[in-house]
Amino acid sequence: MFAIAFPTIDPVALELGPILIRWYSLAYIAGILLGWQFMLRLSRLTINKIARKFIDDFIIWATLGIILGGRIGYVIFYKPAYFMANPLEIFVVWQGGMSFHGGLIGMLIVTWLFTYKNQLEFIAFGDLICAAAPIGLFFGRIANFINGELFGRTTDVPWGIIFPKGGTEPRHPSQLYEAGLEGLILFLVLSLLIFKFKALKRPGIIAGTFMIIYGLSRYFVEFFRQPDEHLGTIYEIATMGQILSVPLILLGIWLIHRLWRQS
Repeated sequence: MFAIAFPTIDPVALELGPILIRWYSLAYIAGILLGWQFMLRLSRLTINKIARKFIDDFIIWATLGIILGGRIGYVIFYKPAYFMANPLEIFVVWQGGMSFHGGLIGMLIVTWLFTYKNQLEFIAFGDLICAAAPIGLFFGRIANFINGELFGRTTDVPWGIIFPKGGTEPRHPSQLYEAGLEGLILFLVLSLLIFKFKALKRPGIIAGTFMIIYGLSRYFVEFFRQPDEHLGTIYEIATMGQILSVPLILLGIWLIHRLWRQS
């Protein structure tokens, strides 16, 4: 059976004495910084222009929301029993183990608090965040690939890869599927809506579209991604990722429907 060998990429990008800088950490930093720059560019296109100082101040809030929400979500959704038995492992975030859906909940909470504190429109500000989010998703999935984690199910497709942690059989590079769908394609669709159809003038369109496309993309890729060993499929129906994506899709549909009724 033809298969591609997993590329030899050290998860540690740089060693500075006892300090290890991992690609996983750099992916989060790149996603946040590039997303911040993109939000600054888009802020001029919103119905009520959002001052730069608010976007600059939000970076710290966003970092906390992503990291705390993502980690807490992973602990609760995926490995509650393990982390109850090993509570100190919760803080070992540099070894991976983040939940997108947890990070989304964390971002929703900090965004609501931030906009309430600064008297900004919650949905309009959320549109900017959702427009920039695919940048971070792309780098995050590439980092998952470099770490050789979250790989796909066994396959006989020509591009199957033998992952070091995945046994001897070739598997779908599902991390790259997600990087393409949740990262590149979603970014292009949202950018088209923003720059060609002026979607930021209608608060909620970008956020709703983001939720729908991300949810559908994640639901689809889960058919190729290896389910978590300790969870498998829930009641042999769907994976945890699929279950968590359904309310996201429904929320996105509700947002778009709400705008449609107001037009």
